[in-house]
Amino acid sequence: MKTADWYFDFISPFAYLQSEALGRFDGRLAVRPVPVLFAGLLRHWGQKGPAEMMPKRRFTYRQVQWLAEKNGIPLRFPPQHPFNPVRALRLAVALDASLDAIHEIFRFIWREGRDINAPEAWAELARRLDVADLDARCNAPEVKDRLRQNGEEALAAGVFGVPTLAVGGELFWGFDAGDMALDYLADPARFSRGEYARLDDLPVGAARKEAR
Repeated sequence: MKTADWYFDFISPFAYLQSEALGRFDGRLAVRPVPVLFAGLLRHWGQKGPAEMMPKRRFTYRQVQWLAEKNGIPLRFPPQHPFNPVRALRLAVALDASLDAIHEIFRFIWREGRDINAPEAWAELARRLDVADLDARCNAPEVKDRLRQNGEEALAAGVFGVPTLAVGGELFWGFDAGDMALDYLADPARFSRGEYARLDDLPVGAARKEAR
């Protein structure tokens, strides 16, 4: 059975949706969760997040709600978005990226619509996860280092967004790439032959000038 690195950030509602659909890979793919800071990926690639463009923000939020309803996944946006996900990511790292803990954190934010940075909510999450000395654990140097290393690992793999499944050197980005990943597992050579092979070497015909 192949192993996939699953790169995610709690800030992403699409990552939450995919977290609820990981069961479709049971018995076909061993998933290794890798918490990463989405903002770091955006900064590296010189991109804006979808919530930083007002028309795209509105569409994205509506699409997320529609996808949740379409797939029968409970969803309630947190009070503010975007929000700072760093403490939630560090918490996941401190808990050894346990998938059970990751589900709990995701559902706290995206199913219950809680504010991860509100003191009372943070304390409630600590109780649910039975984590003592929560802030001390999240602020431990080794936890910060691990999260930074995760980001470096993601960039080295070519990851540009979340959620991303990295399987056998191939990247499958987004909640809607699950079917594509399953097709890859069924036939790994599919995306290296025929028209797919030509696409890998397709020349660039025009390039947009960088803003100064």
